Amino acid sequence: MKESITKADTLKIIINKCEVHFPEIFLRASERMKMLFGLDLMEVDRTNHCYRLLIKLGLIYDEIKHSEGNLPKTNILILILNVIFMKGNCATEDKAWEVLNVTGIYSGMNHCIFGEPRKLITEDLVKEKYLEYWQVFNTDPAGFEFLLILRAHAETTKIKVLEFLAKVNGTDPSSFTSQYEDALQDEEERA
Repeated sequence: MKESITKADTLKIIINKCEVHFPEIFLRASERMKMLFGLDLMEVDRTNHCYRLLIKLGLIYDEIKHSEGNLPKTNILILILNVIFMKGNCATEDKAWEVLNVTGIYSGMNHCIFGEPRKLITEDLVKEKYLEYWQVFNTDPAGFEFLLILRAHAETTKIKVLEFLAKVNGTDPSSFTSQYEDALQDEEERA
């Protein structure tokens, strides 16, 4: 995340016979990184073919340390931001886990990148003031909800979240009609 990557470095991991396919391999890998990890692979030096990983949506949450090391955690945050936004700025914990489960992230199961995801979401993201996590009044068994709070609003916008979701789904942001209108209104209020 902190250092540039050169084309020469990436070619070291591609078998010589596949070097001619570098542009296609590179394109597919960068698309997957966008969708799975919320990272953009941008060329920063055209002469020397140097690239950097940049976090999508303007989020800076990438350095919470876990026993697994210091790996980007923005993907899980981006997924939850999408769920919250699509559900009207408040999402049940069950709905969030439903979406996370589709990506192979399960509550209580250690993940190779995120560590224990429940702790990351309900403690670390809350502590870092990206999310609010609270019990819904009068629910039995106890139900919980996620809400966005100040830091998430400060670092990204609803339109960026919606554009990311639209790209993942291969559609246009305006196809999510009510969310698109909400995002445009949010943009006007920010201006």
